[in-house]
Amino acid sequence: MVASAEIVQQVSRLREQLQKASYAYYVLDHPIMEDSVYDRLYRQLQDLETQYPHLIVPESPTQRVGDQPAEQFNSVEHHVPLYSLENAFNLAELRQWQDRWMRHGGSIPAANAPEYICELKIDGSALALTYENGVLLRGATRGNGTMGEDITPNVKTIRSIPLRLTGEAIPERVEVRGEAFLGLEVFARLNQERTQGGEPPFANPRNAAAGTLRQLDPRMVSARRLDFFAYTLHLPETSNQPKTQWEALQWLTQSGFKVNPNRTCCPSLAEVEQYYTRWETERHQLPYLTDGVVVKLNDLMLQTQLGFTQKFPRWAIALKYPAEELPTVVKSVTVQVGRTGALTPVAELEPIQLAGTTVKRATLHNGDRIAQLDLCLGDTAIVRKAGEIIPEVVRVLPELRPPGSTRYKMPTTCPECNSPVVNLATEAVSRCINSACPGILRGALLHASGRDALDIDGLGEKLAAQMVEQQLVRSLSDLYELTIDDLMKLDRMGQKSAQKLVEAIAKSKTRPWHSILYAIGIRHVGAVNAKLLCEAFPSVEQLAQATESDLESVHGIGAEMSAAIVQWFQLPENQSLIQRLQALGLSLSALGEGKASSPTSLTGKTFVLTGTLPSLTRSQAQTRIENAGGKVTSSVSTKTDYVVVGDNPGSKLTKAQALNITQLTEAQLLDLLD
Repeated sequence: MVASAEIVQQVSRLREQLQKASYAYYVLDHPIMEDSVYDRLYRQLQDLETQYPHLIVPESPTQRVGDQPAEQFNSVEHHVPLYSLENAFNLAELRQWQDRWMRHGGSIPAANAPEYICELKIDGSALALTYENGVLLRGATRGNGTMGEDITPNVKTIRSIPLRLTGEAIPERVEVRGEAFLGLEVFARLNQERTQGGEPPFANPRNAAAGTLRQLDPRMVSARRLDFFAYTLHLPETSNQPKTQWEALQWLTQSGFKVNPNRTCCPSLAEVEQYYTRWETERHQLPYLTDGVVVKLNDLMLQTQLGFTQKFPRWAIALKYPAEELPTVVKSVTVQVGRTGALTPVAELEPIQLAGTTVKRATLHNGDRIAQLDLCLGDTAIVRKAGEIIPEVVRVLPELRPPGSTRYKMPTTCPECNSPVVNLATEAVSRCINSACPGILRGALLHASGRDALDIDGLGEKLAAQMVEQQLVRSLSDLYELTIDDLMKLDRMGQKSAQKLVEAIAKSKTRPWHSILYAIGIRHVGAVNAKLLCEAFPSVEQLAQATESDLESVHGIGAEMSAAIVQWFQLPENQSLIQRLQALGLSLSALGEGKASSPTSLTGKTFVLTGTLPSLTRSQAQTRIENAGGKVTSSVSTKTDYVVVGDNPGSKLTKAQALNITQLTEAQLLDLLD
């Protein structure tokens, strides 16, 4: 049935009324309409859309909650990476951060002293929202900062996220970043309902928010009433750009977003410190959790000039509040064995509520730390969260020590395999050096299956433990000889799951050389350093023959790492592992990934990618460039040789034009690669 013009107008009017009412209620916290009136208008719109399905649009208030649960979430690439923030844990570290960015950015004239924007750091889960022509197109999780999960149906259930932007002259494409969170009242109600229903309560609002966002059924997400604060804006360069972070926050507010009301502009670092000190006590009166203050430079041009390190923006920092400390009793000590053989003692505690979570265990770090604490079983210990994440024992209270208590001593044999423990004079940790130790094997498998390593989907902690316990895997190479029948012997592993895992393991054979190097787990070699090493030593044979001096000549590789690499390749069992991996078909050479054996025109050239390319994803383009000898960085500088430009490029293009840097289309890049 075709709707008349009058019906179309009525539907449009109902949507506008409901959108205004929702914005006033969820964003402004100032209702303009009684609930009964809202419900009646909502039902009218719902009835009309049911009668005239062709009038339904994605941004309609009735479309916030989908009907069918998703089967899974798809991975999506962020057009603009989501960087995490560097942390400062006291005012002295905040001043050091200012010194660093000023040294990097050059001297700032006194008359142009930089302003700072302070916002409370919300304890939630980061989201990336994409709008096209003012309509919410996609909502995604942070993921690893480059790739996230598309959770658009769930994002639509959050009432403080507009489905359609308000205001005039809305750009064709807008990207907004912010934090989804659960208010304390909602969190308490949710845990009460879970307890009454026989379900375990959530540990804290942050975990509850993250878990809620990954629910497959949007109706369940809607019932949990997540909230959202927007804090970052990315507009196309062709639009009218804000000049400051404060203007960007105003743009977000005018477009229908909820922005934290306790933000402020500080003309100096002294005012930032006052803001931080004020909210250290006042934050406990807020209806949501906050664990610090986010400090950003207000000038967006200065932000662009400063750019990013490998991990963090130079122009922002998270100033964290001191962790809470509470006393509890140490009931016992267990010792965990990690993938490098390190023995980590863990205190088993009488449960306490600390910084919003239930804490039952806390790290004791190593034997030297236990000796410093003078720890006895039964001691009353002061526990805090290191960086508000990992619980640790700060000190013990000997005056409360029970009579007859004995001091705890680290074991002299490995708790996993009973091999003698080694204590090196250069290290505080005790180590098991038995490469067949179950603890080492479990840790090695989990490390190797990670996203930056072999990226084996489905290989988790419990499965790795079973593989080691049943002796299906004695080394990394054994993974590639597992069959479906082998895996079906494990608990909760049916034929379909076993087949998927076998396929995921086989797929990992195509991982690039630097990912495999990271996966084999040489001490001190992280994902970034593995890339640097593989650029300098394009094959495993070259890396195995490198001396410590050769390795230290690579920028970013220090003496400790180079010694660990040389020692690793000298062990016969590691040499055997390399031979087996090669025989199984893994490529331990960048030459096998398409990099020419002789230098190419891209050798030594630095590239920056901006915008969406027609056929290549960011990661594909980066891999092609690196395989041809080039280097990809995240920010434009005078050292940049080329900027590859796609659709909707960011501010990188403006800076490249200002620096007169050569710009390439995807087609020109492919010609250069060929």
